[in-house]
Amino acid sequence: RIGSATSQSSAVINDRLQELVKLFKERTEKVKEKLTDPDVTSDDETPVASPAEAPPPPPGQEPEAAKAAEDEHYCEMLCCTFKYRPWLDRVKSYQFPSSIDPLTNLMYVLWLFFVVLAWNWNCWLIPVRWAFPYQTPGNIHYWLLMDYLCDLIYLLDIVIFQIRLQFVRGGDIISDKKAMKENYLKSQRFKMDVVCLLPLDFLYFKVGVNPLLRFPRCLKYMAFFEFNNRLEAILSKAYIYRVIRTTAYLLYSLHVNSCLYYWASAYEGLGSTTWVYDGEGNSYIRCYYWAVKTLITIGGLPDPKTLFEIVFQLLNYFTGVFAFSVMIGQMRDVVGAATAGQTYYRSCMDSTIKYMNFYKIPRAVQNRVKTWYEYTWHSQGMLDESELLVQLPDKMRLDIAIDVNYSIVSKVALFQGCDRQMIFDMLKRLRSVVYLPNDFVCKKGEIGREMYIIQAGQVQVLGGADGKTVLVTLKAGSVFGEISLLAAGGGNRRTANVVAHGFANLFILDKKDLNEILVHYPESQKLLRRKAKKMLRNNNKPKDDKGGPEDSVIIPPRPSTPKLFQAALAAAGKVGSKGRLAHLRWKLKELKAMQA
Repeated sequence: RIGSATSQSSAVINDRLQELVKLFKERTEKVKEKLTDPDVTSDDETPVASPAEAPPPPPGQEPEAAKAAEDEHYCEMLCCTFKYRPWLDRVKSYQFPSSIDPLTNLMYVLWLFFVVLAWNWNCWLIPVRWAFPYQTPGNIHYWLLMDYLCDLIYLLDIVIFQIRLQFVRGGDIISDKKAMKENYLKSQRFKMDVVCLLPLDFLYFKVGVNPLLRFPRCLKYMAFFEFNNRLEAILSKAYIYRVIRTTAYLLYSLHVNSCLYYWASAYEGLGSTTWVYDGEGNSYIRCYYWAVKTLITIGGLPDPKTLFEIVFQLLNYFTGVFAFSVMIGQMRDVVGAATAGQTYYRSCMDSTIKYMNFYKIPRAVQNRVKTWYEYTWHSQGMLDESELLVQLPDKMRLDIAIDVNYSIVSKVALFQGCDRQMIFDMLKRLRSVVYLPNDFVCKKGEIGREMYIIQAGQVQVLGGADGKTVLVTLKAGSVFGEISLLAAGGGNRRTANVVAHGFANLFILDKKDLNEILVHYPESQKLLRRKAKKMLRNNNKPKDDKGGPEDSVIIPPRPSTPKLFQAALAAAGKVGSKGRLAHLRWKLKELKAMQA
């Protein structure tokens, strides 16, 4: 019992002395850092200021919350009361913008949509009303109502929108009202808009309501092409709209041809010959079917009889071959542009497979290369992101890099406190690399020249006696290898194996690129090297878990007295009260000697 009590007291003293030595050592290191570098800030956190209370409102004014409550309106319906917003007041107080950016303003794109609708009404229905007997005295007022509604849209486009469009002159964006108005009045667009609104409708009083008098309304094609450009700029898959637009071109050409065929049939007389329309069934559907067979040159049509029919059919054939070939070529260009990336990917993969087959690369390696191609293409939509960004100016590349990577890089402990512009320059040097499952990102013992940032996927740090034990799993947003960027003197060797757990997309920063950046930022370079030394020193310290077998002991505990020796002392009469006192004195002398 005496031996166990003394060993327990010795262990307590030993633990306490170890804690004191550890605290003194940490304090000595901090003082040493402050002496060598006076710019080091203290570790103490700045106290957070207590939130200031809002000042009470003046006695003559009411708080804003009370005003907001008063502005709320209520509507009683049966037994319930509902809140509603004064939307009518907001509409009345709305002010139209003094200038409009035609490249980015979505409201302007929406307005162009309505202008294009009015333009399509005129382009599609003017030929129908002229050729087919669909416009009658009984429904003439409906046709005129839609016509003048389209004219109103044309007029509003001139007096409200076009005179407010910003333009570029000498590299400057002009938004002055007078300058914008003068620029529009001098443009070709204004001349065409004026021609579109020629008041030929007054001739209705002399010749009747003839739809051909509204043909100038079809000349507002510039709004149609502008709408196409603006819409393609905001669509994520613009090629779908291009395919629809090209198909509409083909349908419109067939539409015009069907109208001309009915006019020719009416001119020759319906049913007068086998070539003309016989007047049975739906006239538009029958004529459209004839136009499709003619323009696409399907054949199987009745032979023309008169000279007029022969000339008309020849012109139809020539026009059909030309128009159809143009449509096919344009459709090929649209589809080719939409699949250009896929074609490039297939070309690269085929060239790589041909190269591996020529050099007889093992089948397992070829399969991994194919897997890399497929995953990289499906995950990124491209094989190399730098090829896309190299066309952009430096400022735009920086903006994209900040949106993609800054939130991750700013959390790296090594770069906290560095110059913000240095981090921006570093973001532009990051390159994306895709690792397949079980690929080694880095191996133990190799020279570290890169830092890794996990964008997507997971990696595992392996260690242990067999080198296969999973020490930790790093997920998206984690950073590793940052000490290797600044370590020197053999301290930049990898200390563990890092393996991709699945498909992993990593950003890599080379040591060479970082050194080129730090040349322009000496203060950040000094801070980074100091942090790297401190992190290396902390990593090289042995883990001091209490009770470990390799702990350094300042005062080793006294081993318990063997039972045989205790029996011998008892027989000699030295274990009584005097023996205990002598043992405590001996222990006290040992402690004094150790303190000395």
